[in-house]
Amino acid sequence: MSKFKNAYIPTGGYWSSPFCRWQGSLQNENAIILCANTIKKAMSERQLDPKIFDGVFLGYTIPQPACFYGTPWLAAMIGAEGVSGPIFSQACATSTTAIGYAAAAVDQGMYSNILVALADRCSNGPHMVFPNPVGPGGQVIHENWLMDNFGNDPWAKNAMIHTAENVAKEAGITREECDAMALRRYQQYTDGLANDRAFQKRYMVALDLKMGKKTVVVEADEGVFPTTAEGLAGLRPALPGGVITFGAQTHPADGNAGFIVTTKEKAQELSKDKNITVKLLSYGYARAKKGFMAAAVVPAAQMALDVAGLKVADLKAVKTHNPFAVNDVYMNKMMKIDDKIVNNYGSSLVFGHPQGPTAGRCIAEMIEELIILGGGYGLFAGCAAGDTAAALTLLVE
Repeated sequence: MSKFKNAYIPTGGYWSSPFCRWQGSLQNENAIILCANTIKKAMSERQLDPKIFDGVFLGYTIPQPACFYGTPWLAAMIGAEGVSGPIFSQACATSTTAIGYAAAAVDQGMYSNILVALADRCSNGPHMVFPNPVGPGGQVIHENWLMDNFGNDPWAKNAMIHTAENVAKEAGITREECDAMALRRYQQYTDGLANDRAFQKRYMVALDLKMGKKTVVVEADEGVFPTTAEGLAGLRPALPGGVITFGAQTHPADGNAGFIVTTKEKAQELSKDKNITVKLLSYGYARAKKGFMAAAVVPAAQMALDVAGLKVADLKAVKTHNPFAVNDVYMNKMMKIDDKIVNNYGSSLVFGHPQGPTAGRCIAEMIEELIILGGGYGLFAGCAAGDTAAALTLLVE
């Protein structure tokens, strides 16, 4: 493997909608249609024409009506008819992998300017029914797409929360460490709300929702719970004898995100600030032993660093998808990362997890943080279903 040589993101060439806790304002919106509408608004705000794209990569994990036609349908809705591309679905690693493969495709000259569109709606997930003519009385096989898969890995035979508890037990991570991490992550999220949400407004696109004859605007995240040390201490573990409470894990959400991945020359042309470059450096991936999902983040992150020729000491900002506080406690310990550079301004532990676009929002936040810091190297890493993980490194200069 080698680091990417000519894969860039224009400054401002990324965005995220607000994330809304499931069964909130976005519960009845088709995630792909809503994503297309967000892209059109983001492109308009940036004064960019959707016809600039020669490829569209779509990432989602939860089926929506008509998603069989996902990428060409979305491309046509945004005004990029005649353009298409693949669909990516890797649970919580969907954003990371879609951006990584887009970078590789640009680097190899397959495309020159790719839109990476990322969308999911955890609310009102589909109830799947499969024929089973040889079953007793021909009874069907059924699956609640979201809850059944949250609760059972068909290979490891456990729920996702069990994988975090397994890592905590093996690594000696305590309830107190998890609570302290959850409180810190909430405090970091509130930093992004300062000055009338000045940080979030650097990348966030408000959603315009049609409700009857009215248009409702969703400008900010919905459903973030206030967090205190006393409140966390009073919660029972989610599993008997465990270290994780409902205050130290994420919540399902709805939302979308988007990125432009292109060449250095095109990024310069499309950038909001032409004095800043955002270069994608490397992609990493890993799979941990069965039932230890939270542990997969470390080898994925290390692969991305090694491919880019970087060390932890070189990093100025780190973002993670942290469905459980255990994830960050473990990663910081194993990789000896100073938590002062990890998840400033927000993380999925607090603002929620729509799955497909989650990592995308984190990466957008990391780019903006590095711009504020005057540039530097950044690492994103996050786990995904099946005891897997994916990571990206980039350079802002």
